[in-house]
Amino acid sequence: MRILTINPGSTSTKVAVFHKIPKTGKSKRIAKATIKHDDSRMLQFESFAEQLPYRENLIKEFLEEYDIELSTIDGFIGRGGLLRPVPSGLYRVNETMIEELTGNVHGEHASNLGGLIAHNLASEVGKDAYIADPVVVDEMDDVAKLSGLNGIERRSLFHALNQKAVARTYAEEVNIPYEHLNLIVAHLGGGISVGYHRQGKVADVNNALDGDGPMSPERAGSLPVCSVIDLCYSGQTKEEVLKLVRSYGGMFSYLNTKDAEDVSDMLADNRVEAHKVVKAMVHQIAKEIGSLYALTKGHLDAIILTGGLAYNQDFIQPLIETIDHLGDITIYPGENELEALAFNMRAYLEGAIEAKEY
Repeated sequence: MRILTINPGSTSTKVAVFHKIPKTGKSKRIAKATIKHDDSRMLQFESFAEQLPYRENLIKEFLEEYDIELSTIDGFIGRGGLLRPVPSGLYRVNETMIEELTGNVHGEHASNLGGLIAHNLASEVGKDAYIADPVVVDEMDDVAKLSGLNGIERRSLFHALNQKAVARTYAEEVNIPYEHLNLIVAHLGGGISVGYHRQGKVADVNNALDGDGPMSPERAGSLPVCSVIDLCYSGQTKEEVLKLVRSYGGMFSYLNTKDAEDVSDMLADNRVEAHKVVKAMVHQIAKEIGSLYALTKGHLDAIILTGGLAYNQDFIQPLIETIDHLGDITIYPGENELEALAFNMRAYLEGAIEAKEY
């Protein structure tokens, strides 16, 4: 059994092929690459949809390099993009999904390309393509969606794929069904999402893209509303303000870098501003975790820390020291999204789960 996994980002496309070993029943990654995209090449495209042929050809070149033919692949799966809110699960890429992803009906993001690329490649060999746990997974309690201003609703938009994957991994390790656990999962990456997983459902989570929760390496997180209103009337366009919130906010706005290792170097050089920003980020993440802890009513099985920042001790160690009184802490560093996609695809191919229709 071979599975092709595709995770498009704004500046790269991560791709891997997994193969099931018959004797052990386990999956082994037999090929993996992070295909970097030149900025000047990306500027030639007016939209992500226009990048499809370019990225598809690069993936074909990757497969040729490893002598893997499309016809030998059993499962094609891409990272899910901005769609309408859906329950957690694996979804077949159908015409409705293709139309919405291509037209950016629910927003434009590089992840929209995941299902489209998987579909185009799978179609060449007469097979279906799938996505799993897209960023729009919505299991939030109704009460968690009220914002405080009638007409504005809080939106579930988070790192569902990785959060669900590490939560299930933890459940397997402690031999307790995911549906019987209460967990707080903090994905610490370019964006930061902190979710309360209550017996198999993410009952509450911050919107990790549009300005909610802790600041991250590139996102502003929650901001004082009246100051944002002032910013909107300062001569900035809507697009400029959105970029400030989503791409040029957070750590980048203070230190001019999104790379945690650069910040570690600044800390080693005793840069005062770097110390201040890291302390503030840890403070905000801990506060978000603490606010969700209040909802558990003391029935919390574990706090799980994951994402790229979980590798960096300058961030993760002070965070652990701040929240360790709340309960057991488990760390799964990295995003592991390709592995999570492969896990879902394999479960479907083996008949353990069913595919849902979008």
